Amino acid sequence: MPGKFLLTKLEKAWVLYDVGNSAFILLVSTLFPIYFNAIAQQAGISSADYLAYWGYATSAVTVIVAISGPVLGTMTDFRGLKKPIFIYSMLIGAAGCFFLGFTSSWIVFLVVYVIAKCGYSASLIFYDAMINDITSPDRVDEVSARGFAWGYIGSCIPFVAGLALVLAGGNFGMSQMTAMTAAFLISAVWWLAATVPLWVSYQQKYEIAPQPKIVRSSFLRLAETIKHMRREKHVFLFLLAFFCYIDGVYTIIDMATAYGTALGLDTTGLLLALLLTQVVAFPATLLFGKLSGRYPAKKLISVCIAAYMAIAVFAFRLDSQTEFWILAACVGMFQGGIQALSRSYFAKIIPPEKTGEYFGIFDICGKGASFLGTMLVSMTTQMTGNMKYGIGSLLILFILGFILFQKSSNLVPK
Repeated sequence: MPGKFLLTKLEKAWVLYDVGNSAFILLVSTLFPIYFNAIAQQAGISSADYLAYWGYATSAVTVIVAISGPVLGTMTDFRGLKKPIFIYSMLIGAAGCFFLGFTSSWIVFLVVYVIAKCGYSASLIFYDAMINDITSPDRVDEVSARGFAWGYIGSCIPFVAGLALVLAGGNFGMSQMTAMTAAFLISAVWWLAATVPLWVSYQQKYEIAPQPKIVRSSFLRLAETIKHMRREKHVFLFLLAFFCYIDGVYTIIDMATAYGTALGLDTTGLLLALLLTQVVAFPATLLFGKLSGRYPAKKLISVCIAAYMAIAVFAFRLDSQTEFWILAACVGMFQGGIQALSRSYFAKIIPPEKTGEYFGIFDICGKGASFLGTMLVSMTTQMTGNMKYGIGSLLILFILGFILFQKSSNLVPK
């Protein structure tokens, strides 16, 4: 048995995928909105509509993943399917990331973005479902935290390389748009390379025998799981809670740069502030992983949700570059903790042989995208004509998530 704080070779390979895919999601939070804003402005799109369209595209990802994710997740519980479906999803995401740099139409950009993020989101369903295959229950909190922590710091490497091209490329005769294209390519290659160790070493441990008419069987198993889940009130309520609070978390991640850009804040400052988020998130997430050995995950997750309530209130009154930096640091302190602990907490309350189908549902509520949050922000912004009211409306999600999580955790069998 490996030491408590030493990862096995397979655990390292699993963690490394977080390092790879996090480079893509960092681009989504930083350069993608800026690139989209540039081509949207050329087409005469207003700042309010630009923010709304970005939110609608992100919401569209959730709808697609919501329809396909649970069925694909259920299929991957069958013997020999989890790895290939995971790899295909990753390849779609990485290819989309690459081709985004060659789009000059804002509509085409959003379409390719939706395809790329669907691949990313689908890969995470299967990646998260691997956690019970690659580690043991007593190590799952620590391993999950390591994944997010190293993902944050590792994603900074291709991001800094890309950002250097964007900021300094003009000194070498490179236009900003060309530099962004190169940044997208760097992240796509990074993502693919970081996947190789898991691609080679992963073997499915918990599985069920394959059946004829696999799609039909997957639908039937999914329907049975949903019916059974309603009797497992602690799982059902947790998913409702997770849907609310993590939607708020991912909405802040997805729309932070778009929000700051729409407020007219300095672009370079926004990018550096979000880089600060990644740097702060690394030690903070590792700390939450260590604290999980001393305190129940219930208490730690509750603290994180309460912190995000305060973050939503602060974001509502944000109007300066300095305040954006403070917001970025606060998000970094709690972002990794709430993500990692939620993933490992869920893994411990579900049947290990059904991780694919359960995580298919779990990831709809989480990394599949932030449907309710982005729609809430976009609709509130357009209805009021004020972007701050849109961001402030996320407080509702965190309050609901906190209440539902308390009810769920009180029902978990001892």
